[in-house]
Amino acid sequence: MLRGRTPPNARVLMSNNNDDERNRFSARASRYVKVGTNVGAVAARMAGKRYLGVKYDNAQSAADLAAALGGLKGPLMKVAQLMSTIPEALPKEYARELAQLQSEAPSMGPAFVRRRMKAELGPDWRKRYSEFDETAVAAASLGQVHRATSHDGTKLACKLQYPDMLSAIEADLVQLKVVFQVHARVSGGVDTKKIYEEISARLREELDYDLEARHTQLYAAIFDDDAQVKVPDVQPELSTKRLLTMTWSDGNKLLSYKDRSVEDRNDIARAMFRAWWYPFSHFGVIHGDPHLGNYTVFEDDQGTPRGINLLDFGCIRSFPTSFVQGVTDLYYGLLKDDRDQVVHAYETWGFEGLTPELIDAMSIWARFIYGPLLDDRVRTIADDTAPGEYGRKEAFSVHKILREKGPVTIPREFVFMDRAAIGLGGVFLHLDAKLNWFELFNETIHDFDAATVGKRQQQFFGAAGVPLPISNHDNPGL
Repeated sequence: MLRGRTPPNARVLMSNNNDDERNRFSARASRYVKVGTNVGAVAARMAGKRYLGVKYDNAQSAADLAAALGGLKGPLMKVAQLMSTIPEALPKEYARELAQLQSEAPSMGPAFVRRRMKAELGPDWRKRYSEFDETAVAAASLGQVHRATSHDGTKLACKLQYPDMLSAIEADLVQLKVVFQVHARVSGGVDTKKIYEEISARLREELDYDLEARHTQLYAAIFDDDAQVKVPDVQPELSTKRLLTMTWSDGNKLLSYKDRSVEDRNDIARAMFRAWWYPFSHFGVIHGDPHLGNYTVFEDDQGTPRGINLLDFGCIRSFPTSFVQGVTDLYYGLLKDDRDQVVHAYETWGFEGLTPELIDAMSIWARFIYGPLLDDRVRTIADDTAPGEYGRKEAFSVHKILREKGPVTIPREFVFMDRAAIGLGGVFLHLDAKLNWFELFNETIHDFDAATVGKRQQQFFGAAGVPLPISNHDNPGL
């Protein structure tokens, strides 16, 4: 082989790889055009029928919309699945169809990986690892994950973002606005403007791996001494805004424990409850994407589950202390049946123009969400309810009132809080966990103090609500 020259067969292989990846991006662009046209056509048909006074079938329209969106595997699938878990943000027929859509982006090949890694860590990027597997172990809508090993033998997970994702997300958000417009023509009970703003902000944040690294470090500090909740360690020297390198978390899929003993299932649910509620009540932050893929279960040497790994911190929502105070105020208001305190909590959250009818409607939903936390006994999170139907019946009752007496504008902070609570409840239903949720919740909030939470936030967050680099402060030791 002649030195300094690329052999002909290698040049052909490289050319084919580059062509394949260009074709993938071209195909993605063409799918955006196609999907946009299809979604617009669905909206136009509905508008036309409404103008002509022709009754349209929600189920058929939902199927048409799902078929249009199904032509694109990318960020929009993430949004579609998210929307399916916010009860009554869309009609139930739409939510059911969107919930079936899967984000199954094909992983990019080795040539792509090498170029992206070089762009993030420089031409000698491979020397930064002892081993690096160029074949992705997982591919999602925004990026893919690779296994690697550090020079000291530590197993690593490298999350590498696809190129041009900001453009892709902005295009998807345009489609999401159309979906909301379709919803507005079906039912006007909920003003979705703030929901759209909140989803847009969170989805854009997911592209910033530096922010995700800070959120990961924050959670690692919160659970530093916790035996039930494990958080991967970020490797800052191997991370950028588009590459996030962390320690690899060994664990099993949560649903693989569905047939285990109730004691094992309860232990897992107890760890998940703490992983969600403790950061909220003590730091004013939540893990806003509690779907099954973001948790794995770790075991001891005897195969007994001991806790959970938190795996993804791309969707973390921080709240002002007044919002956290509102959550506790609403709880105590419902517990004592104090209507004035309940209304005060709604107003603290930012709900405006509340009439007695709207307050009653919102309290139906509040009593559903808080129901297990108000009930001092061992029980499931929702008796006689399937995971996929969690909250649907109550949301339908609320939405019926809102159509007649509303609309009501949902405050931005409420969107992911509500969505995460529903997602968490669905996980508990999958596990069929039976616990005293009242005791768990009261143990979590018994020392809640808004001023103390505010001091912690000043210590760990900047003025814009963004976590400071972990080196800027001491470990909280909590």
